[in-house]
Formats: sequence, structure tokens, C-alpha cells
Amino acid sequence: MLFVIKGIDEYMLPCMWKKTFNVDCMGCGMQRSIALILEGEFVAALYMYPAIYTLIAMFTFLLIHLKFHFKNGHKILLGLFILNISIIVISFLIKTF
Repeated sequence: MLFVIKGIDEYMLPCMWKKTFNVDCMGCGMQRSIALILEGEFVAALYMYPAIYTLIAMFTFLLIHLKFHFKNGHKILLGLFILNISIIVISFLIKTF
């Protein structure tokens, strides 16, 4: 398993936005952050892409909500969506300026 995780860097997709405009996009770092999580580097993953854990929480809750249909699940998902967008935009602005 460790051999497979160590070779994951070879299969990452390049960012076309960064290749074209030479500037990071709002999603740059997400693949590397997931790879860091798989390698057990949890703090490094947070620094690489600050919204990674809230995105994981949102998608996990979405899958659970689709299965069990919580009464106010749509409101929780909306809150998680707004939280994720806020973290992504703020971290992008901090990284850019």
C-alpha cells in the first residue's frame, strides 16, 4: 500500500489555469493535499489546501444525507458549502497577495 501511495504523484493532473496564466487557481493544491492525507501528513495537508478537511466533512455529510434524508440536512449542507467557499476564497486571496 505504501508503494502505491508514494507513486501517486506521477498520476496527478496538471493545473491548466496555472500552465496558461502562470498563477495558481483556487483549486491548486487539492490533489497534493489528498496525497499528503494518504501519506499520513495531516498538518501538511491542511497547509497545502486549507479547505481540505471541511470539504471532506461536507462530502461525507452529503453521502450520509442522501442515504438517510435528514430533516434539516439541506441547511447543514448549505452552511458547509458557504464555509468551504469562504475558506477557499480567503486562502486564495492570502496566497495571492
